[in-house]
Amino acid sequence: MRLDKFLCDSLGVTRKEANQLIKRKEISVDGAMRNVASIQVNDTSKVEWKERQLTISGPRYIMLFKPDGYVCSHEDATNPTAFVLLDEIKMDKLHFAGRLDVDTTGLVLITDDGKWSHRITSPKHNCSKRYRVWLAEPIQDDYIEKFEQGIQLNNEKDLTLPATLEIIDREENEVLLTIQEGKYHQVKRMFAALGNKVEGLHRDTIGSIRLDETLEPGQYRYLTAEEAATF
Repeated sequence: MRLDKFLCDSLGVTRKEANQLIKRKEISVDGAMRNVASIQVNDTSKVEWKERQLTISGPRYIMLFKPDGYVCSHEDATNPTAFVLLDEIKMDKLHFAGRLDVDTTGLVLITDDGKWSHRITSPKHNCSKRYRVWLAEPIQDDYIEKFEQGIQLNNEKDLTLPATLEIIDREENEVLLTIQEGKYHQVKRMFAALGNKVEGLHRDTIGSIRLDETLEPGQYRYLTAEEAATF
């Protein structure tokens, strides 16, 4: 297969875009930079773009450490979108598999696989999410029990699903909260219903996927095959 055709299939780009990548010497084949589109590659060839090995077309699964001040959408009139943190081809094909508020940091998953993201975001699947929470007021002794029973949110008919609260530091008013839902501003609203206010919020886990500790805010990496297969 020609190199430019391989790039079209592996990255989902047009032939013109593939040729531009080759001309800019962004593509290596078996460790050597190539700037000729007609070079032949085969099943044993190691084709890399920006040090990432490419394979014939497949869905993309990405974890991003979202910093404070970025929104999880393609466009926003006020704040920068977290997509500007990615250096990827065909950005318009990607979407967030569950969002974070602009002032919330931590793990977000990004993909172009709609069925995969549905298994994360659909209420039917009860995908767990864990948050590290810093509160304005002291942690009350009955919080653990109330979260286990479900919280009555303002303007909601039913209680939230049972959630797990773990106290980390009473002096710093810091807890870990694991929920099975993804209602609008849910964590903030749950604590507000108990008369407290969330001052800091960080998500570190979705399902069985933990935020990579080697990532700094604003950095991302592709999920491993094992991580992606958990959904």
